[in-house]
Amino acid sequence: MKVVPAEWDDADVQRLAAEQQAEVRARYDGKGEPGTPPSAADISVVLVARDGDGTALGCGALRQLGDGVAEVKRMYVAPPARGRGVGTAVLAGLEDAARDRGWTTLRLETGPRQPEAVALYSRAGYSPIDAFGAYVGAPDAEDSLFFEQSLDPR
Repeated sequence: MKVVPAEWDDADVQRLAAEQQAEVRARYDGKGEPGTPPSAADISVVLVARDGDGTALGCGALRQLGDGVAEVKRMYVAPPARGRGVGTAVLAGLEDAARDRGWTTLRLETGPRQPEAVALYSRAGYSPIDAFGAYVGAPDAEDSLFFEQSLDPR
């Protein structure tokens, strides 16, 4: 497996992102993701995990928030690839990409019905925080969980 850069508009990225959103809606009784949806205009980094045949296994992206802070977006691993370290590899790649840009903090939003995600972020050293940015006071984020990781410089 390799984690490689991609463009937001890449067909595999869009397919995986659509699968992620469908899974969120299924887990949260039809509710979609809170906050502003990511787009090519505001996503700075996109990574895709691919197997030896080039099949896309998972993805993740970063949206710069300013002042050395970025938000992790569209972390997703396709069901057949789960439990193989794909999410860990993508998250580590996003952290490296953030460091390369001089960013010092990553934040993210997830939810209680995504225990796999909560476990991944906790294992990676992310700590619970209060809502941030557009999520503060947002009614669609009332069930959300928020995490943050300070990145050690290289």
